[in-house]
Amino acid sequence: MQAAKLGRRVALIERRPGLGGVCLDTGTIPSKTFREAVLSFSRRSPFERGGNAHPVGRPSIADLLARVSEVVDREAQVIEDQLGRNGIQVLRGEASFADPHTLHVDFGSSRTTITATQVLIAVGTRPSPPPGVPVDGITILTSDEIVRLQEVPHSMVVVGAGVIGLEYASMFAALGTNVTLVDRQRRPLEFLDEEIVDELIHQMRNRNVLFRGSEKVDTLEVHDGPPRRAVLTLESGKRLVADVVLFSIGRTGATDSLNLSAAGLTADERGRLQVDDCFRTAVPHISAAGDVIGYPSLAASSSEQGRLAACHALGAPAKPMTRHFPIGIYAIPEVSMVGATEQELTGKKIPYEVGMARYREIARGQILGDDSGLLKLLFHREDRSLLGVHILGTGATELLHIGQAVLALGGGLDYFLETVFNYPTLAECYKVAALDAANRLAL
Repeated sequence: MQAAKLGRRVALIERRPGLGGVCLDTGTIPSKTFREAVLSFSRRSPFERGGNAHPVGRPSIADLLARVSEVVDREAQVIEDQLGRNGIQVLRGEASFADPHTLHVDFGSSRTTITATQVLIAVGTRPSPPPGVPVDGITILTSDEIVRLQEVPHSMVVVGAGVIGLEYASMFAALGTNVTLVDRQRRPLEFLDEEIVDELIHQMRNRNVLFRGSEKVDTLEVHDGPPRRAVLTLESGKRLVADVVLFSIGRTGATDSLNLSAAGLTADERGRLQVDDCFRTAVPHISAAGDVIGYPSLAASSSEQGRLAACHALGAPAKPMTRHFPIGIYAIPEVSMVGATEQELTGKKIPYEVGMARYREIARGQILGDDSGLLKLLFHREDRSLLGVHILGTGATELLHIGQAVLALGGGLDYFLETVFNYPTLAECYKVAALDAANRLAL
């Protein structure tokens, strides 16, 4: 769409039946819609706990997924309308390079060949398959199949404690599923602030999630039963039995069918492409953006990368990608951050002070029934500038944007101390955390 706004003739090649890619089909939108349904049925509000707003007992998958297809269809229609209004031609089929400027588009038994002066590769990623075990969509799953389950499992093992694994582990735990989370690392989510991760793990353990860190799956068998079960043996000798195993062990760039060699390109061992600061590959007229180029692999940052790639490719002015992009993890509870962590600042020997606010101190937290959320601000001890924002709890991914704006605009402690926030709102946490930091600095 950015290229079309710049007056270029644009074609979009899509092999999936609907537009929107993994984000809309099996990733961000389905999983976050599913999460909202889980929160609804888990009766998160104290007022809902006392009423009959929701059915008692374990909901069916059909109940939980009732909104998913509706939301996906509406979003796909929005995208299709936007492309149409901008005069973008959508070509259905699978693309592969014939040479650096020529692409074949195969759809069934038919083939279309097109040429372009500029090409953008934004094919995204697919879940890395479980080693030596076929995905059956019933007992052995990846994140692509998880929203197509036929029933809520009584027990689940999640292999891989990355963002996706933690999100689904927390969702199913909220439904009463006995969840065991297995990961090679001792601690999950090492890019997050350690205190936030500790609190997330604590709250997930309170929902009976069992963490098995520094562990690796040695063998996996599926016993037909009845009932049908998966039996996992870990390298340490531990044995786990579960109705469902969700493998969340990373993602691989979906580049294997592109015939990259014909374009003069090579992907790395995980199917990803390397780009420069302008999102150009080793072939200057071919750009790449989104998950296929690796970190940060976020829907929001990928969209911005695509826009900037089009600007750079077509010679339009564009500022560099912002350093202060937000990270949101839609676990239960929600986690979001922007800026530096305590461990980063300590490693760089940057003097800082912490300001903390807990939802239980905030009237809005009481209204929402969230007494375990927290907001943490990191300020430079000398110039009082804001260095980092870390939030765990209800609305964390929305609340973060206040701190993101202040950080990007070079603000700091004095802004929060002098600002009046609506009452009662979770935004008051910024004021309370700033007062906490000011008191520490005064000492």
